[in-house]
Amino acid sequence: MKRDFELEKRKYIIGGAAIIIVAAYILRLFFLQIASDGYKRNADSNAFLRKVAFPSRGVITDRKGRLLVYNRPSYDIMVVMNEQEGHLDTLELCRTLNITEEQFDKRMEDIKNTSKNPGYSKYTQQLFMTQLSEEEFSIFQEKLIRFPGFYIQRRTIRQYEYPYAAHVLGDVAEVSPEDIAADSYYQSGDYIGKQGIERSYEPYLRGTKGMQILLRDARGRIQGHYKNGSLDTKPVPGKNLTLSLDIELQALGERLLEGKIGSIVAIEPATGEVLCMVSSPSYDPRIMVGRNRGKNHVALAQNAYKPLLNRAIMGQYPPGSTFKTSQALTFLTEGIITPETAYPCAGGFLYKGMRVGCHGHASPISLVPAISTSCNGYFCWGLYHMLNNREKYATQQVAMNTWRDYMVSMGFGYKLGIDLPGEKRGLIPNAEYYDNAYKKDWSPLSIISISIGQGEVNLTPLQIANLGATIANRGYYITPHIVKKIQDEPLDSVYITRHYTKASRSAYDMVVRGMRGAVLGGTCKALGRSDLIICGKTGTAQNRGHDHSIFMGFAPMDNPKIAIAVYVENGGFGATYAVPMAGLMIEQYINGKLSPGSRASAAAFQHRRIAYGASNR
Repeated sequence: MKRDFELEKRKYIIGGAAIIIVAAYILRLFFLQIASDGYKRNADSNAFLRKVAFPSRGVITDRKGRLLVYNRPSYDIMVVMNEQEGHLDTLELCRTLNITEEQFDKRMEDIKNTSKNPGYSKYTQQLFMTQLSEEEFSIFQEKLIRFPGFYIQRRTIRQYEYPYAAHVLGDVAEVSPEDIAADSYYQSGDYIGKQGIERSYEPYLRGTKGMQILLRDARGRIQGHYKNGSLDTKPVPGKNLTLSLDIELQALGERLLEGKIGSIVAIEPATGEVLCMVSSPSYDPRIMVGRNRGKNHVALAQNAYKPLLNRAIMGQYPPGSTFKTSQALTFLTEGIITPETAYPCAGGFLYKGMRVGCHGHASPISLVPAISTSCNGYFCWGLYHMLNNREKYATQQVAMNTWRDYMVSMGFGYKLGIDLPGEKRGLIPNAEYYDNAYKKDWSPLSIISISIGQGEVNLTPLQIANLGATIANRGYYITPHIVKKIQDEPLDSVYITRHYTKASRSAYDMVVRGMRGAVLGGTCKALGRSDLIICGKTGTAQNRGHDHSIFMGFAPMDNPKIAIAVYVENGGFGATYAVPMAGLMIEQYINGKLSPGSRASAAAFQHRRIAYGASNR
């Protein structure tokens, strides 16, 4: 019998097509049920609600245990986009939350925008509105059943007990896309420390999130915890911080600087703990909480006097005559001078047509009275002889870099490493700097002003205060830090390590004598009536406008408890503003209070204002 090849061929074609169809279905099912989790997520979202349990943020106290920052309950509105689409009475929701439909639409667009909201998924909870008050929460909760896909998330927000220390404490706000990209801990709607201690100690303060897995019925109603909560995890609270700040000292400093631009920094010399850090103008940290935070932050950012700038660590200023102490230490240790070395000062430093003026005092003058009377001529001559000494230094450049090394050892020219974000390094020039600036055609006379804290030298108020702490310790400092203690955690070893300078102990003893002399009968004699045995050094830094008023010192002379720097922009002579302010701060810290006369003096300074022009903004 003859075979029907056409029928045979057709059979294979039909069989092959059937196999292809079956294979296609199998592959499709594989991708839907195994390779892709879209359907699984959809099913899970119908059956389960994963609810983040946010930890309470660590509280912050001052060195005496006084509460500075704590938490209070707050409520956020969350939305699961997949559940509310097509089922929502938008108008009623807007009425309940007191928002417009335009605001509602804008927020929904932002949630779906993956560039603003990385990791967006319509199956998971997304932040819709933050920080509802108790009253707003109660109204919304009553109507919650009418808004499918919307949920209430309980968490805490920061509360600040005092209107002080805003630059130190910082603030907390919603994470940015950059924050989310940098740390997988965060997701859209989370909060993070933005500035100050809240930022630098964020990993300790934030704690660890927990998770609740709730079971829902077919209508989306919560039936309870899945597997009786056996899979739930509890949040771990953040670590509490004890700061080194004395909030009463901080408050006094902020009052004294009202109506002025400047900074006050005080350090405990033995530990490097910062007792106060004042930057003026400042602001009340309590305005950076709640839904008005963004508006208030913009207003502060646009303020011409830059209240957001922490001048204590970001302001870079000429240190003026406070810098002469570092010069004395260098010249003595290097053998350029002895305590008996005397230089002429007939109205200032006069040499080869160069003149640096000075006020009237005895001449010639030796080291200790030169510090006490703040003689410009003495320290100009010291630097001139150091840079010109070819018996000790092969070249001018070698001498210059030796000088620079002493300055760096004292904590200048680089960041000290305080535990706050944004610290600036200031400027200490070296030989290469001047070789480039002058095309190698420079001499000691070209740069003589650096010997008296002018010219290219710039320091932060923190560095000036640290100079006081180093002199108080007779030759070492511990990196200044704001946090005194972390709950159940050791401090970083950098905050307990001594940094010794290149200057000798005997050189420090002579400088201390000079600073004590300044209080007893020199430029700081207004402090001589105090029984606190203060050592100090004034500074009057030249400026395009009115000069800056500066003080650096410590007390008591032996076994010092506090080192301090006061910097008042356009305050004039150091004795005008900085010296009396420092005296009040030292009295407050050592005695724990001000005398009646000192309280009256503090009130007078609080109400004194300095008129500033555009150059100070």
